[in-house]
Amino acid sequence: MSPETSPETTPATAPAAPDVTVTVIVYNDAARLPRAVASVRRQTHANIEIVISDDHSTDGTPRVARELAARDPRVRYLRLAENSGGCSAPRNRAVEIARAPYLMFLDSDDELPERAVEVLLAAHRAREIDFAMGAVRRIRADSGRRSTWMPHLVAEHRTLEGIEADPRLFFEHLSTGKMYARAFLDRHGLRFPEGIHYEDQLFSAQAYCLAKAFTIVPEPVYRWYVAPYADADAASISNQRHKMANVRDRIHVQRLIDSFLAESGHESLREDKDYKFLKHDFRMYAGDLPLRDDEWLASFADTVNPYLDTLSEGAYARLPREERIVVELVRDRRLADARQAARGLGHDVAPPRVATGPDGRTYWGDRVPESERARRELDVTDLELDTRPFAVARFRHEITELARGPGASLDLTVRTHDPGLRLPIGPQRATLVLTPGRHRLAVGFRLSPLRPGLFEGRVRLDLAAARLPVRGFTGVRHPVLRLRHQGQTHTGVLLAPPAFPPFTTRVTRPSGAAPHRVTVEPEGHAPGRLRVRWQSTGRAARMLRPVLRRLARPGARRAARLVRGVPR
Repeated sequence: MSPETSPETTPATAPAAPDVTVTVIVYNDAARLPRAVASVRRQTHANIEIVISDDHSTDGTPRVARELAARDPRVRYLRLAENSGGCSAPRNRAVEIARAPYLMFLDSDDELPERAVEVLLAAHRAREIDFAMGAVRRIRADSGRRSTWMPHLVAEHRTLEGIEADPRLFFEHLSTGKMYARAFLDRHGLRFPEGIHYEDQLFSAQAYCLAKAFTIVPEPVYRWYVAPYADADAASISNQRHKMANVRDRIHVQRLIDSFLAESGHESLREDKDYKFLKHDFRMYAGDLPLRDDEWLASFADTVNPYLDTLSEGAYARLPREERIVVELVRDRRLADARQAARGLGHDVAPPRVATGPDGRTYWGDRVPESERARRELDVTDLELDTRPFAVARFRHEITELARGPGASLDLTVRTHDPGLRLPIGPQRATLVLTPGRHRLAVGFRLSPLRPGLFEGRVRLDLAAARLPVRGFTGVRHPVLRLRHQGQTHTGVLLAPPAFPPFTTRVTRPSGAAPHRVTVEPEGHAPGRLRVRWQSTGRAARMLRPVLRRLARPGARRAARLVRGVPR
């Protein structure tokens, strides 16, 4: 080991035999590194070693790391001689110098809950296992919203003797949130693959398949901070899906996993692994397709289609229909249609058009598919578009144009697709409905026919007309479209434009209600519903918000639940 990569520590006072080594990998993250290391230093099980593994940072990280090591003899600083461009090398170099029999990994922008080491170490000491894993809590960096990653997989305490006992665990492919027995990693020569992205997926697949036994505990053992709107240069690898190199990297690691499964005698797991790729990895790109131009879509199809052709038929059959349709349209290189289909993912909307074959079957799109596979995958006959009750009929409502009107109003152009021809010929009355809090805002307008099965109308939505509680309202709502026919009412989601710039305005009501800041934006990072977000800015809100922020900290959630209906 060169002097550049030698660990810096204080041997005279460092623990003689740590129980666990926690490696904190870092690259140009001087601002957040102290928070990550502090979360390890606060562990209830204190006999630990902390290795800060620096992938040759060029900012203030070395200075910060040395200061942290000087404060606590358990901290060692390791600096790589050159930047590796990934997570694998800093983790592997730290494993080489780790002194404990159990190993954990932490990224510099995340944290460990206080009992993480204690809980996972207890699982190892309860019986002989190769690794222990627990719940990972995802925290949105922009909103603070918390959720559990793959909660159904970590809901109960259990020990599995091999991945075959629950192949769904392929979906939980993080290398963090786990504690590994050093002997297990060394016995199989298991290290992180260097020089590739998505290294966690290969490493975790290998660990699952090679482990004789591993334990799952339901307690939270990792805090994963997610920054969905980070600048392109600062975004995580997973959030750089707009780069074609990102697609190629993901496909490359899938092929490596496939080779490992075949060579290690785990070919029987291939369908489960293929299903995970379609449901998770491909699905992430599918949700973004409405944002991509024709050139990107063509390159995407060129990259993924050869790999899609290798996946098992059983994996495709397990996908929800709407996801199978997007996959098939990409495989069939009907890329404009794939963009359209992807826009409605997750919302149970109708196809924009359908075609009827000579066999009487109904197919997604404006033509009958040619291949047997495409006819199977694009068959939507059982949606009963022309016969199901009107209240649960399938329509597709899209905002095709959105512009700011006077004050706090929006001018929307709305298109309604009715492929089942459920609406009578002629203009239709429609209502745009928005319900902030318990108060309804409804605006009627006319949908005019453009051709059979297609209607269009324009409506102005004045956000200042929403009657809000005097004490204020903080929350998110999505406009919906209501239609009436023969005494029945149908309510459907309203899809946002593929891309539009969010905007924020201030709304002050003369009725004495609290003033509000209102933001109109697409739902999430990819196209979905139109989202309207209220934030009360009244005096009471300003006074209570700091209190609620304190209550929202870990350990204070029970107190936070006592506060009802107060904006934060």
